[in-house]
Amino acid sequence: MFIYVVKTGDSLFSIAGKYQISMDSIRIINQLNTGKLVPGQDLLIPTNMYVVQPGDSLYSISQMSFTSVETLRLYNGLQSDVLMIGMRLYLPPRSKYETGGFSYITPSTPDINQMIVQTFAPINTFFGIFDYHIFEDGSLSTLDDEQLIRLARENHVAPLAVITNLKETGFDPELTRRVLSNPEIREQLINNIYNLVRTKNYAGVNIDFERIYEGDRDLYSGFLRLLSERLRPEGYYTSVAVPAKTSDDVPWLKGYDYGGIGAAVDFVFIMAYDWHEASSPPGPVAPIREVRQTITYALNHMRANKIFLGVPRYGYDWTMSNGTVASAEATSVGRAIETAMKYQVPIQYSTEYQQPFFQYRDETGKRHIVWFEDIRARARKLQLVVDYRLGGIGAWQLGLHFPQSAIVVREFLSTKKVI
Repeated sequence: MFIYVVKTGDSLFSIAGKYQISMDSIRIINQLNTGKLVPGQDLLIPTNMYVVQPGDSLYSISQMSFTSVETLRLYNGLQSDVLMIGMRLYLPPRSKYETGGFSYITPSTPDINQMIVQTFAPINTFFGIFDYHIFEDGSLSTLDDEQLIRLARENHVAPLAVITNLKETGFDPELTRRVLSNPEIREQLINNIYNLVRTKNYAGVNIDFERIYEGDRDLYSGFLRLLSERLRPEGYYTSVAVPAKTSDDVPWLKGYDYGGIGAAVDFVFIMAYDWHEASSPPGPVAPIREVRQTITYALNHMRANKIFLGVPRYGYDWTMSNGTVASAEATSVGRAIETAMKYQVPIQYSTEYQQPFFQYRDETGKRHIVWFEDIRARARKLQLVVDYRLGGIGAWQLGLHFPQSAIVVREFLSTKKVI
């Protein structure tokens, strides 16, 4: 299998002909509902043979096939790097790194719940079911999650209850401070989380308290330690979602003590995305350099097997006005590609950021800039998980359509199971 980037003039027919496979096999694996393609769109090609094209090199083929140059030479008996157009190269199967998977899922209709669980169960160890939010008295909101818990367990994925400090106005650090700074309310919250896990047959929890104040740094780490001490003796998992940190110098991230948090919990889901988001200027959502720097920073504060790299299943569509952002909205990977197809604009790819982007004008003439994640970008992050021997990878969130994502994960990883 390899990634093919659509070129000007390509069609499904011509691509299938190049690699001597059926058009249907390309349609199915890439979940294409139309024959339309745009230059720059990336497609998975389901074959273990590669036909050398004009301009190819061993390096370029290695990049699109997730295979090292040395492996290509060895398996194809190549004595030099000179390639002839039309030459057929064998792409050997990758050796897979065994690791964990953790992805967020939000309750939906019974049919959608079942489809999502069955699709993504093979590549996940845990599902974080989103969300229960806390109240000032330490109580928790309710959630219609019984079907998801049952489906997860039936498909050998451990369900984790996601506990947040979300309010209608967003994540609330003041709420977190009030609850955690009062010993009685904090203990009540821990008791309520324990009872939720036990009575609803969860396998544990994932704590997603965001925008923690610098002054509450030790308070937060201490809460996670106390929670873990309550859950661990009965075999329940305690995990946490944290923002991506590349250093100790970012003022709004000083509330997160990677060392203290990593010591307290079973694993840490690092939200390695949103370097650019709806309130920022357009730019890459998960640039590879910053993602790598985040991993390096985390490894200085916790063991590699506790780190789950969080990756996005989305991007952003910024509407521009006179060179500045007028508005922006999140867009799934699938929707971003559909937008490029609709307006028939080419998708570009930044090798610096390892992220795709494009521009278009809508029906009213407004200019839009879109950055998102695609399978090329995802493959680079999967390689980081392998290279750094991390504990796992996970995504926000499974309801966002990302064609090919589960397939490319299985090219790199085999997934551990705990139930």
